[in-house]
Amino acid sequence: MAGIWVLAENFEHTLELLNIGQQLAAQLGTRLVALTNREKAKATELIAYGADEVLLLPVLPDDQPWEAWVSTLAEEARQADPDVILIGGTSRGQDLAARLAARLNTGLCSGCTSLKLDQENRLIMERLVYGGLAIQTVVCPTRPQMATIPPHTYTPVEPQPGREGVIRELTTFTPSPVKVLSRRPIDRKSADLSEARVIVCVGRGLEKPEDLSLARELAEVLGGELGCTRPLAEDLGWMPADSYIGISGQRVKPDLYIGLGVSGQIHHLSGIRDSRIVCAINNDENAPIFEAADYGIVGDLKTVVPEMINILRKVGQK
Repeated sequence: MAGIWVLAENFEHTLELLNIGQQLAAQLGTRLVALTNREKAKATELIAYGADEVLLLPVLPDDQPWEAWVSTLAEEARQADPDVILIGGTSRGQDLAARLAARLNTGLCSGCTSLKLDQENRLIMERLVYGGLAIQTVVCPTRPQMATIPPHTYTPVEPQPGREGVIRELTTFTPSPVKVLSRRPIDRKSADLSEARVIVCVGRGLEKPEDLSLARELAEVLGGELGCTRPLAEDLGWMPADSYIGISGQRVKPDLYIGLGVSGQIHHLSGIRDSRIVCAINNDENAPIFEAADYGIVGDLKTVVPEMINILRKVGQK
């Protein structure tokens, strides 16, 4: 047996993996298998979204981490012999993928941003290296070929009503010696920018903290979120540490990114490289961000931004 396996931490991310999974399965002429820890109702949905088979993972006790599934997945993989295993590149997903790859004695491309097959049906995987300055190409000579894929790398697959498939439960697992003592949500002081469709980002071009109100107003008018570059959060403390964008901060993929007083250093640009439209406003015409921007305005923020807000409000009233 063979196939393409996909596993992600949430339903939306699973749909993204099903998108690329369908493409690979069609080219290889094989089955697409989704693995999930959710109820059978969700499994039926996954079949409607393209899975030929859904494997329901064992229900873990509250004190068990995701790594308890490694033995279950490894045993199933040895029997089913999948061609490719794609796992969502979240923190838990990457940890699980690394353990599974070690158990199966195969390679793993982490943080994969592009997948395609060559003429020999080998998976050609790409990922960013050196803070986004270069793209590394990875080929895995062992089987199964494995990769972790960050959220929002692919668009979610569209449903295909009327599809039929198989739902099967995996019931056994080997308990992990690691015990989960408690769980609590992350105490975020700002919005999750990775999910924002519109982002207004402020940089060192702002003269004082009070100038943030102007950026917030612009974000509000656009129905977006406010982010910042690292210095505003880490050095100046004007915004929460979880609101800065860049290599060591959040990586975003909005439909619209507007940089206010953002110079555009490489460590920040790597965090916004997947933005659909980039607009830069800066009074320095030589700022590096203009090279990465689709639209640029050279001017003073206190003049340009209020004018933008006024125009947007007028448009919104029509």
